[in-house]
Amino acid sequence: MTIERAIDGFLLANRAKSPATRSTYATGLKAFRAYLDALEIDAATAGTESIPVRSLEQFYLWLVDLHGRDRLSTVETYLSGLRGLLRYLAGEGAIPHISIERSREQLRRVKVRKNYITPRVDSALALVVDAANRTPLPEDRSDPELAVRILRDRAILNTLYSTGMRRSEVASLNRVDVEAGRRGEAIITGKGNKQRVVFFDESTLGHIAAYLALRSDPYAPLFVRHPTRGSPGPRGENLRLSPQSVWLTVKRYARIAGVAASTHDFRHLKATTLLDRGADLSQVQDLLGHASPETTKTIYAHYSIQHLRSAFDRYSQPLADAAAVRESDPGRS
Repeated sequence: MTIERAIDGFLLANRAKSPATRSTYATGLKAFRAYLDALEIDAATAGTESIPVRSLEQFYLWLVDLHGRDRLSTVETYLSGLRGLLRYLAGEGAIPHISIERSREQLRRVKVRKNYITPRVDSALALVVDAANRTPLPEDRSDPELAVRILRDRAILNTLYSTGMRRSEVASLNRVDVEAGRRGEAIITGKGNKQRVVFFDESTLGHIAAYLALRSDPYAPLFVRHPTRGSPGPRGENLRLSPQSVWLTVKRYARIAGVAASTHDFRHLKATTLLDRGADLSQVQDLLGHASPETTKTIYAHYSIQHLRSAFDRYSQPLADAAAVRESDPGRS
């Protein structure tokens, strides 16, 4: 089996994965083909036995050389494609010369440890949502689509602010998930095809209900393009608002409010607000859908330290107090 056919087989085997996962694998394996070209290995004619024994380690180093240490997230994205391909080929018995466990260990030894930068959290993000909420609806209804767009944007901004969802998760919401603004929680499928529950406050549900009340379509997606021109596709899927459009909506109102903001800033704000108000890291992990508690700990480690310090100061007994207790009860031994 050629490497090219192996890649095609791997991508075909993963056709049930989410579009984002399939896209990530395809992008990473396109980079892997470029790496093989640099080694003068033709993926179209060379068999899987030509995949270098230390390919996982060497591909990683090649990516770091190509993109630089300041783009380690890009490197990880590309690397995931080869990781998946090697697991697939090992399961097919197509790479007996490569040990997956040894490859992981070789990669572990050379990987650059990623330094997380403390997320920027700006309480002025509330002004971005307020800018959408204060945008007046047209009085003369000369442009009926304008009113529904404004209500949609309000619903989107309030959803981001109240839930801490990723933009892709907001875009993937369906009307049934929130029962036209009457259900306070929804089960969503987030990053890595992992399901979790997200919660909506009453204000956000009100904005969603107002938006849906003005829509005159039966389409399934919660947020769609307006005007709804072109073929809607099955249940209106062709009109579903894209994650990029959600991002652009934030940018548009951020400019109006005079605040630098992106969709991910709302996610960090939600996490830090929860932590500041007493939620623990495991609860934040579940609410935000982090794949591992280590991710939450690493990104928000400074908050964990602050809470430990608070507990230390609150519950430690000063030496003077301990001595006073001892003196008041001389019979204690």
